[in-house]
Amino acid sequence: MNFRNPVRRALVAALGALTVLGASSLHAQEIKERNLRFAFSLAKEHPLGVGAQKFADAVAQKSGGKMKVTLFPNAVLGSDPQNLSAVRGGTLDFTSMATGLVASIDKRFMVFDLPFLFNDAKEAYAIADGPVGKGLLDDLSAHGVIGLGIWDLGFRNMTNSKRPITKAEDLQGLKIRVIASPIFIDLFTTLGANPVPMTFGEVYGALESKAIDGQDNPVAVIESAKFAEVQKYLSLTRHVYTGMPFMMSKKTWDSMSDAERNVIRAAAEEAKQEERKVTAAKEGQSVETLKKSMQVNEVSPAEVARLREKVQPVTDKFSKEVGDATFQQVSAELARLRTASK
Repeated sequence: MNFRNPVRRALVAALGALTVLGASSLHAQEIKERNLRFAFSLAKEHPLGVGAQKFADAVAQKSGGKMKVTLFPNAVLGSDPQNLSAVRGGTLDFTSMATGLVASIDKRFMVFDLPFLFNDAKEAYAIADGPVGKGLLDDLSAHGVIGLGIWDLGFRNMTNSKRPITKAEDLQGLKIRVIASPIFIDLFTTLGANPVPMTFGEVYGALESKAIDGQDNPVAVIESAKFAEVQKYLSLTRHVYTGMPFMMSKKTWDSMSDAERNVIRAAAEEAKQEERKVTAAKEGQSVETLKKSMQVNEVSPAEVARLREKVQPVTDKFSKEVGDATFQQVSAELARLRTASK
């Protein structure tokens, strides 16, 4: 073809433009108008709520406004177990909750809940984003769930209305709300407390009525849930790290085109990074805010070491339930990370 001919050049340009338009039109056809629902137990102002909004915004932007995600915070559609059941059944599209609750369908998720396992969030992210986390998320498909990453709730600390927790003995006899996970029940039993399994939406009322003495959660949750109104003492124990798997209904996923799935995956990755960044920034701010209305104490390194030693039987027991392969994989990766950072 003689490209010096202006008519032919125009024809080639026109054909090229039609090809591009055809491809973009095809892409647009692959993305349908969808109204999707994302329910979770925490407040919209919590870092997880901020991450959820980032996800909704990214989905809208990447789909050209065709796919809309509506958020339902504060457990308005049901408790975490109810949301998980709804996602598995296809009546809810997205949810996020603690690994200890996801362990109800795959015990290996309990590996994240082993007490004093991680020294910092960087270690937790390495496990969550590495072969262990990816393998666990991929295997959720057998349970009707698509795993889209593990978000960050943070390290858990203790609040109560009776006394500061400065040593293990201070937990004796306290009625402490725990998530409905065997590892949390055993952990607080071992520490001499009386664990009370309870959904998150019930906690404020139970603290207010003195049905329970205290609870454990990361400081951003304690702040956003307004627990300072009904709790006097906050003790910074950082005893368990809590990851928050972000999950989608496999039924919804299976109904989507590749283009729609690409939108979801890309938006989920952006939201995870944003949520983690907000969580890290919020932790220090929340402690300072809570100091204005609560008595806050650090637990000394020596007492943390005692706590760690006291709960070692819990780690030994549940590492077996998690499975030797998963536990050894996590232990080996943490050892590698710690050696590399020295």
